[in-house]
Amino acid sequence: MQELTITRHNELIDPMLHIWSWQIPVYLFLGGLAAGIMIISGWFVLQGQYKKNVFSCFYLPHISLVLLSGGMTALFLDLEHKLYVWRLYTTFQVTSPMSWGSWILLMIYPALWLNTLIRIPERFQGRIPFFDRLSAELNRRPVLIKNIGILNMLLGTLLGMYTGVLLSSLGARPLWNSAMLWMLFLVSGLSAAAAFVHLITDDQYERELLAKADNGFLTLELFVFGGFLTGLLTSSRVHIEAARLLLDGPFAPVFWVLVIGMGILLPLTIQLLAVNHKVKHTALAPLLVLAGGLTLRFVIVYAGQFSHWS
Repeated sequence: MQELTITRHNELIDPMLHIWSWQIPVYLFLGGLAAGIMIISGWFVLQGQYKKNVFSCFYLPHISLVLLSGGMTALFLDLEHKLYVWRLYTTFQVTSPMSWGSWILLMIYPALWLNTLIRIPERFQGRIPFFDRLSAELNRRPVLIKNIGILNMLLGTLLGMYTGVLLSSLGARPLWNSAMLWMLFLVSGLSAAAAFVHLITDDQYERELLAKADNGFLTLELFVFGGFLTGLLTSSRVHIEAARLLLDGPFAPVFWVLVIGMGILLPLTIQLLAVNHKVKHTALAPLLVLAGGLTLRFVIVYAGQFSHWS
């Protein structure tokens, strides 16, 4: 039975090796974005923002549910053996990243649902009385609300890490075979989430705060990229060749121009000027960050499929 389950896990992962599949990069991006929003939303809950009439605690949990569901739909569309998905929930395999991810996702939806109940927007109040009663009960127990915030931050971190672990566990692809990949995807997801909130919130405090936070995430992402590439370049020949796919190989133009240049350095420069009140906050920088985060997933997935051991 255990061997059969592991075989089914591998059958679920095998479709990821389709060279020009768009579903997996989209899933990784939306999953990372949802993870980052969960962390940010949980932090706002701990800071007591839910007591104010602000955007973050009203809509971020709902947006996370939509984004995560969109990512899961993209992943499901890519699966070749769709009827086997239910087998993931008949067992738990400690050594299987797919098993870990499946059970983490199963816990994330209830955590997000609880987060939506902390503050129900006025337009939705009264539509489902049961939810209104739960929300009122939660607001009478501040300790429960704090625990919901912590739970969302914890599960968001695990989800963000998982998007990188899912690829790095496939050792047949040298580019993905790095212990830094989970950190790269987690930081990139946080950066994209900060940019997303910065883009759509109408609260000045949140906009300023998330722009500053995104500057930190973008700077950290550059250092993580350095560690990721250095680890590959100081490893075996196949890992060096894998790194060169990004540095001076066929994926170099997209990597340097769209991911590093327009996805990190340019928005970082713009947002540094904005938070220091040299220029006005505009949609340009966060849109560039989001586009760069999506492009990063495509580049890593596609380049990884070109890297090999032979």
